[in-house]
Amino acid sequence: MSTAQTSTQNTTTVSAWAAPSAKAPLERTTIERRAVRPSDVLIDIKYAGICHSDIHQARDGWGEGIFPMVPGHEIAGVVSEVGSEVTKFAVGDRVGVGCMVDSCRECENCRAGLEQYCVRGNVGTYNALDHDGEPTYGGYSTHIVVDEAYTVRIPDGLALDVAAPLLCAGITTYSPLHRWQAGPGKKVAVVGLGGLGHMAVKIAHAMGAEVTVLSQSLRKKEDGLRLGADHYYATSDEATFEQLKGSFDLILSTVSAPLPLDRYLGLLRSEGAFVNVGAPEEPVSLNLFSVIGGGKTLAGSMIGGIRETQEMLDFCAEHGLGAEIELIDADRINEAYERVLASDVRYRFVIDASTV
Repeated sequence: MSTAQTSTQNTTTVSAWAAPSAKAPLERTTIERRAVRPSDVLIDIKYAGICHSDIHQARDGWGEGIFPMVPGHEIAGVVSEVGSEVTKFAVGDRVGVGCMVDSCRECENCRAGLEQYCVRGNVGTYNALDHDGEPTYGGYSTHIVVDEAYTVRIPDGLALDVAAPLLCAGITTYSPLHRWQAGPGKKVAVVGLGGLGHMAVKIAHAMGAEVTVLSQSLRKKEDGLRLGADHYYATSDEATFEQLKGSFDLILSTVSAPLPLDRYLGLLRSEGAFVNVGAPEEPVSLNLFSVIGGGKTLAGSMIGGIRETQEMLDFCAEHGLGAEIELIDADRINEAYERVLASDVRYRFVIDASTV
C-alpha cells in the first residue's frame, strides 16, 4: 500500500475520485475497500479508462444513481495480494476488471458464460450494490478488491494503459462482431468513430471484414482509414443513404445519440443486422416495416461475459490491438468529461492511477 492507504481488520481506506451527487464535479476523496476474502484479489490499479457510460451515470442520465459515485469500469492493474483460495492469479500478475464484479453464478445465463445478462442482475463495478448490500466503487481509485472469477488476465503483449479501455470499449464491440460473424466476405459498417467506434474498426478489420465508417462528417476520415476502415462516409450528406442502400451485412451503432433507425436499416442487405451498443438516454422511434421488409434484425448487445472478455483480450494481443488513448492525471477528470461530450478526444481518456 502507498502511504495514502490505511488498513483496518475489515476494510482498507484508499484514495479515489468521486461525484458527491448527480451532475456535481468529481473530487478527490477516500473510500473503503473490503478486506481480501478467500477468493479475492487485491489489484493495484495502474490505469482506468473514462467511458461515456461514466458520464451518463455520474449525471443520472440513465436513472437515479448511488452517490457518492466512483466511476470507472475499464481497469488495468497488477495483483498485489491474493486470497487463500485463489487459483487463477498470483501476486504480480497483470489483470483487468470490466463492467461487472459479480453475478448470481447460478442462472442459465451465468452458467452459459453470459454473466452480463444474469437473470437476477449482475453487480456493476460501480453505481451498484453488492450481495452484502454495500455500494460498489469503480476504477477512479488506487486499489480495488475483486473476486478472481470476475477478473481477467491482460496478456504480456498489451501495454496496460492501452489495454484498460478494452475492458469496456473492446469487449462491447468484439462481442457483437463475433456473434454476427464479422469476417472475410462480410461488409460491416461502424456508426461513430469514438471510444467504442475506433475499437470496432480495429477489431472488425482484424477479423477480416470489409469495414466502413459512418460518421457525421469527414473530419476523422484520415484516422478511420489508418485504424483499418476501407471506406468512410459522412451521414450528414444525404447522398450517403442513397449510395449505400442495401450494402451491409452488419451495422454496429456505437453512438449514444438517438438515430433515425429507419434510414440506417435501409442500408442493410436482406437478413442483415443493425446492432446497438451505444445507449441513448432518450427513446427512439421505428417503423416496423423497416425490419419486416428484408427480414432484418434490430438488436442490442451489452459488453460480454468473463470468458468472452478474456478471449477478446487474447485476440487483441495476438493482433496488436490497443486503444488510441490520451493519458491524463486525475485532476483533469472533469475537464475530460466535458471534452468527451464535445467529441474532443482521440479516442479514449485514460487516467494514470498514480495521480489519484
